[in-house]
Amino acid sequence: MNLLDSLSAFHFLRPLWFLGLPIIVGLWWWYRFRQQQADRISRHFAPHLAKALRTGQSRTAKVSPTDTLAAMLLCLLVGLAGPSWNRMANPMVSQTAPLVIALEVSQGMLASDVPPSRMERAKHKIEDLLATRTGADTALIAYAGSAHLVVPLTNDPELIKPYLEGLRPEIMPSEGDVAAQALIMAEELLQARDVAGTIVFITDGMGAQNAPGFADRQERNALAILQMLPEGKQDATLAAIDAQRVVVSADNSDVAQLEKTLATAYQQALRENDRLAWKDNGGWLAWPAALLALLWFRRGWGLGAVALLLWLAPLGAWLPASAWAQQNSSSVSKRAETTAEPNSPWIRSLWDAFLTPDQQGAWWLQRRDYARASAHFTDPAWQGYALFRDGQYSAAINTLNQLDTADAAYTQGVAMIRNRQYRDAVEAFQTVLQRDPDYPDGEKNLALAQQILEYVEKSREQSDTGEESGEGADDVVFDNEADRGELTQVAGKQGDELLTADQWIQSIDADTSDYLRQRFALEAVEVKP
Repeated sequence: MNLLDSLSAFHFLRPLWFLGLPIIVGLWWWYRFRQQQADRISRHFAPHLAKALRTGQSRTAKVSPTDTLAAMLLCLLVGLAGPSWNRMANPMVSQTAPLVIALEVSQGMLASDVPPSRMERAKHKIEDLLATRTGADTALIAYAGSAHLVVPLTNDPELIKPYLEGLRPEIMPSEGDVAAQALIMAEELLQARDVAGTIVFITDGMGAQNAPGFADRQERNALAILQMLPEGKQDATLAAIDAQRVVVSADNSDVAQLEKTLATAYQQALRENDRLAWKDNGGWLAWPAALLALLWFRRGWGLGAVALLLWLAPLGAWLPASAWAQQNSSSVSKRAETTAEPNSPWIRSLWDAFLTPDQQGAWWLQRRDYARASAHFTDPAWQGYALFRDGQYSAAINTLNQLDTADAAYTQGVAMIRNRQYRDAVEAFQTVLQRDPDYPDGEKNLALAQQILEYVEKSREQSDTGEESGEGADDVVFDNEADRGELTQVAGKQGDELLTADQWIQSIDADTSDYLRQRFALEAVEVKP
């Protein structure tokens, strides 16, 4: 979100607090006026004698304790009014906007001027970007002479990596440059989402025939381009496109720039989502108020000491736990920080004195230490979310049973799928739609859970012979009660055993190139007129 968007969305959540503004200004003006009058008038000396008897008149302080007290009260008043310009993210759903990565897979990307090659460096950058998008939906598109959806939007980055490794120029059906077609495909993927997303093109250049497609693109989604060119080189078509252009670098500075673009798209998506509550940013104004209060340690500046206690106490009580819990990093993908729990008893006492359990849980949640966060939270919504992110699915389901909201049922449904409770997951997503028929992705996840349940039940019906449990028959005999043909008996070989799960996984060819080559070839034939 840029500065103009933030200003257009700026408002106060509790504007009635400004009714106290005339009182503060009036008292400040009255006190200053009275003090000035007292300085000019003396009851016991003539004015010219009183002026001569005063010392330090030329060094009169321009800022008095009254001024700092008024400034502090104004800061607290504005904070209580609840300034807001962005929305709070829903902790029960993805915390980032969706992303579609379009990778050029052409012979030109094999150039080694960006070592080890433009293609290999591009894959490394994509993996770095995927590592920062825990729980976020990401899709991958490959294009050359034709565009193909490699992996649809998924929140599992590990699902994308094997297909990413299999992308090579030789598997593409034809050489060429259809970046505009890849752009249309990416926009169609994001069109089905309730919030806007970001499209990132990773390429070493574009043909001029793609320029009209990018000029006429929809402006709903943000667009960024990672240029796989050595420093000093530039592509004319890329330079003319209205997009955030990032030059590939040897370090992670290019990925950091892409993260800023993703963060901007995320904030924009939050601002446009009317279903989300506005975020209260008033707590930040307590810091300048505290700095102003430090001036009262000077001699003769104790005027506001009582006011500090009277105003900070209500402010501390007003700050809700959610105001701390909803703080989000400006970067979409802030790396996990390793922070040790304070072991000293007096430090823990300070934590307990100044931070509520939910605020402590939010502190650990921001650092992605979900186990500690779940241990501190008392709010069942936040505790259930922390347990879910920590992989404690059964505990998360039990904790969220205390709530009757659509958000809680949604998280329960996702946790049940990951806990292989497919029938319960279907019921949970049905509950989501009962509580909120317009819940984002509610119908989609219900249909997905029903498909998984149907597949699992069908697989169990087909394995009723006991083969999956290792209790299969030693011989397979076909009945010939009608005396037709010859009696056939198939005996199992001695030593034949079922493969374990690990053996089965190891037997699978991890190279996805052949699969992608065949799929891309079929798709290229289907789209031909």
